[in-house]
Amino acid sequence: MDMEVDVGSVISGLSGGDGAGLGPGEEELEVGGAPGCSGAGSLQFDFERSRSESSGEEEEEELEEEELEGGPGARFGTCQEAELDSDAERERMINLSELTPYILCSICKGYFIDATTITECLHTFCKSCIVRHFYYSNRCPKCNIVVHQTQPLYNIRLDRQLQDIVYKLVVNLEEREKKQMHDFYKERGLEVPKPAVPQPVPVSRGRPRKVLGSVFRIPPELDISLLLEFIGANEGAGNFKPLEKKFVRVSGEATIGHVEKFLRRKMDLDPACQVDIICGDHLLEHYQTLREIRRAIGDGAMQDGLLVLHYGLVVSPLTIT
Repeated sequence: MDMEVDVGSVISGLSGGDGAGLGPGEEELEVGGAPGCSGAGSLQFDFERSRSESSGEEEEEELEEEELEGGPGARFGTCQEAELDSDAERERMINLSELTPYILCSICKGYFIDATTITECLHTFCKSCIVRHFYYSNRCPKCNIVVHQTQPLYNIRLDRQLQDIVYKLVVNLEEREKKQMHDFYKERGLEVPKPAVPQPVPVSRGRPRKVLGSVFRIPPELDISLLLEFIGANEGAGNFKPLEKKFVRVSGEATIGHVEKFLRRKMDLDPACQVDIICGDHLLEHYQTLREIRRAIGDGAMQDGLLVLHYGLVVSPLTIT
């Protein structure tokens, strides 16, 4: 009997009871649930709950640290502030004076009209300003680079995008320019030129045809072809380089003075050397334009469509006082 009591007490101690004897049903329940007993399950549940609580506390601490250190929450607030700042920057007004240095012609000191860019150095001017400048020089007015040895007008291109920007920035500039052009032609009884309208390109079926055109197109401003013939030099002319190319294409508005400057530069002539230019039997003056000379002399000045100019080198005798 004592032995049985001791065994029961041992069993009750193992089962976690209070030392009282267990009934047969209770013993079976305890033995049946031994591998996954309720006591073990409660312990595991309490362990997992404590882990979840501790992990929750750690996550709260991490969130607090991220907020203090500029974590995701702080970054979200920063993004909102950055978006507001970017919107404010987009709406910020800019004074025209800040952009004026980029839309002014350095020759006439006015806003670009028919903005034209030199392809060699990418400096931009008004078209009328740069064309007038190239009558006297073949160098860029800004950087002094040689644009072209003989025909600088070959290396200029209209910059339509820049001109559109100028017209949008400067209020009423385009309207004023159109009105001035209209008045200019009307005062002189000329027909006002109409703006060029782009023609629609016809859609052809089948294989596209190759259009053969000239590879090199001469600008319409260069309407005079010159033939420069050398007729000699007197004994005191000194050393000079022969003219390498005697065929020149120029504008009809060029004068004899321009032709003389061209000859002096190409032949490295001494300043004391005088250049006489003759067309037919006429000694030409510096102020005469090539178009006037061709119109005045007529066919006698032309040879195979070329305006023939003869030039000679003379050294003026020194005057003794």
